[in-house]
Amino acid sequence: MSREIIAILDFGSQYGQLIARRVRELNVYSQICRADITARELSRLGIKGLILSGGPASVYDEKAPKCDEKIFELGVPILGICYGMQLGCQVLGAKIIAAQRREYGRTTLSILEKSDLFANIPDSITAWASHGDQIGELSDDFVQLAATDTCPFAAVRHNKKKFFGVQFHPEVSHTPKGSLILKNFLYDICGCSGDWKMSDFVSETLEAVRSQASDAKVICGLSGGVDSSVVASLVHKAIGDQLVCIFVDNGLLRKNECEDVVSMFRNHFHMDLRVVDWSQQFLAGLAGVTDPQQKRKIIGSEFIKAFESEASKIPNAKFLAQGTLYPDVIESGSKDGNPAANIKLHHNVGGLPAEMGFELIEPLRDLFKDEVRIVGEYLGLPEDIVWRHPFPGPGLAVRVIGEITAERLEILRAADEILIDEIKSARLYRKISQALTVLVPVQTVGVMGDERSYENIIAVRAVETVDFMTADFSQIPYEVLGIISNRIINEVRGVNRVVYDISSKPPATIEWE
Repeated sequence: MSREIIAILDFGSQYGQLIARRVRELNVYSQICRADITARELSRLGIKGLILSGGPASVYDEKAPKCDEKIFELGVPILGICYGMQLGCQVLGAKIIAAQRREYGRTTLSILEKSDLFANIPDSITAWASHGDQIGELSDDFVQLAATDTCPFAAVRHNKKKFFGVQFHPEVSHTPKGSLILKNFLYDICGCSGDWKMSDFVSETLEAVRSQASDAKVICGLSGGVDSSVVASLVHKAIGDQLVCIFVDNGLLRKNECEDVVSMFRNHFHMDLRVVDWSQQFLAGLAGVTDPQQKRKIIGSEFIKAFESEASKIPNAKFLAQGTLYPDVIESGSKDGNPAANIKLHHNVGGLPAEMGFELIEPLRDLFKDEVRIVGEYLGLPEDIVWRHPFPGPGLAVRVIGEITAERLEILRAADEILIDEIKSARLYRKISQALTVLVPVQTVGVMGDERSYENIIAVRAVETVDFMTADFSQIPYEVLGIISNRIINEVRGVNRVVYDISSKPPATIEWE
């Protein structure tokens, strides 16, 4: 199936994947590429345009990422964002300098020319900047399009090479007119028709899975969360009974998790679902461990053993299907040169296929969470699965601070059930992107009845986000928080204090470990 493609060259920007997502929201297919992809490779993709992402480097750094300069000879429009603008301008003869005053955060952008890129944009808009270098001098081949108080060349156009550059980030929500600027680039400058839809992604993915799997068996680690459920449904739709789902009961699950998954996928969707009870092995391996990264490594190792115990019973099993998403790849660091920081380990990213001997099928690797939900709706999955809040692969192990014990897990399960029950009763579940409880095993003084108590703290965490790369805490009404707190303290033995986490991401992460 032929389709219009906008290629995005990734120079390590924290917003690189967000650019791809914004392009897709405008119904144009986007594809992330390495920064050093050759012009010949791009030409073979049949791209309609190019976007050069931002990045943390200076164009003058010795190890700064570069691009194949022949991309400027392809004849397709190119939009450079921040570092991408500086690199493109440098290649095309402009001088880059260190700004006398760096711009970080919101700034006022004055539009000097309102054709093409800034068509239908007001004379002055708010934009989000994040740069230390900027354009110092332009040749006569460039036209100044916009400026800020400290950055005279905040947007430019090259008259001969179809190159546009912006020194701000149109892809972030903090640039309110950013989507319109991107739309102008995609539709008016690149000539895209905007005919890509999620149904196209599904049909192409089904075809790709059939081709990759051929007549072999595919194993899917099914947890019951949104990602694995959508993966299982996609692969099952593609190859039917060739799919075998394995549910690992690691003892770190929410209340009634195993029973709910079996009821839905084995009994309702009629998938071949195998359940492996490995809870004792997981808990034994985690005994006495307090370091979060070590917990994840142990869980990943036991996860492999649990899978191997069942996979060895499945003849002709050659593939492992996983629900890896873009944010998983970004936060785990990249194996292909992306300089994004390794914030935390995800046991479903890297390692498993090599150790288990399976080839990998990752049909959701290019999607964000909200796009996965759209796929789930398209496939006809029930609303309570499609809109279920994320749950980490390591389960409650990263929601119990410190050592994992059976007693602490039971306390956390009970508190978690109350939290979810109450936000659903208050009709807040769909408004909140993710809600969770954390057991903080710090003994604080309380009064239970007529006696002093020294018991645990439960922290409630609820966030609202679009892409899970940034998030704000949910402003749950005080009366609802009061009900949640009262129920947890009164109904969960071992807790005498409930606190509410009002941190944003960044600097905090959504999970506590």
